[in-house]
Amino acid sequence: MMTVWQLLGLNFAVLMGVILLLWLVSLKLRDVSFIDAFWPFGMVILAWTSWAQGEHPFPRAALILMLVTIWGLRLSWHLFTRWRAHGEDPRYRRIMAASIEDKGWSWGKTALLKVFLLQGPLLFITCLPAQLGIYASFIAEPPLGLLAIIGAMAALAGIAFESIGDAQLKRFRTDPANAGKVLDTGLWRYTRHPNYFGDACFWWGIFLIALDSMAWMLILPAIIGPLFLNFTLVKWSGAALLEKGLHKTRPGYADYVKRTSPFLPRPPKKA
Repeated sequence: MMTVWQLLGLNFAVLMGVILLLWLVSLKLRDVSFIDAFWPFGMVILAWTSWAQGEHPFPRAALILMLVTIWGLRLSWHLFTRWRAHGEDPRYRRIMAASIEDKGWSWGKTALLKVFLLQGPLLFITCLPAQLGIYASFIAEPPLGLLAIIGAMAALAGIAFESIGDAQLKRFRTDPANAGKVLDTGLWRYTRHPNYFGDACFWWGIFLIALDSMAWMLILPAIIGPLFLNFTLVKWSGAALLEKGLHKTRPGYADYVKRTSPFLPRPPKKA
């Protein structure tokens, strides 16, 4: 039986190998923003690589693998088709331009150091609950308990919340009459970022399923994954960066912010 370090080491090597191949692709495209579509697919790769290193298809490992695969393939396809339709993400264009100007690096070096080699470790950390949860099933497999049930429900709710939010936003954007307007109906009435909230729900759910294995000394360190994801979605590269641009391009966004919850869904404030 391999150790957890061997499993994680092989997973990391596979992930970084794929990341470097994608960097080579970016050199041809002169665009790095497709990395967003790889983020969820990379977690599918890590889940399947973890699964492949086990000896038996235990129920907990199968549950985690199934949920991560459904979540990852759905979100990856959504982000990929959005990238194909709209082209380079302006956020990445600004990141690349600023680094090239400040450091004097070439485009390729900037893409490698500021995007691809940064994304790999962060993706790996976020996916720790799935990797360690699957590994925990290989060393001890108690019956699925209450935590696993709650976790599975949270993960499924996260997938549904994110999927519905993405579909509502896509439909809103495809209507020319909505140009320059703010989406404040459907799930977007209750939170400014239903897709991000769904993402967080999903990974906290996976963490709970993993924690239900009772291998707490192994699983508890994986809490860094959902904690980091929450920080990223709310304070770093998610909502904070996105809203900075929306305030400039959407005249009604300031009013929307005043009445709508930033993350956790709740009824809007009355004017």
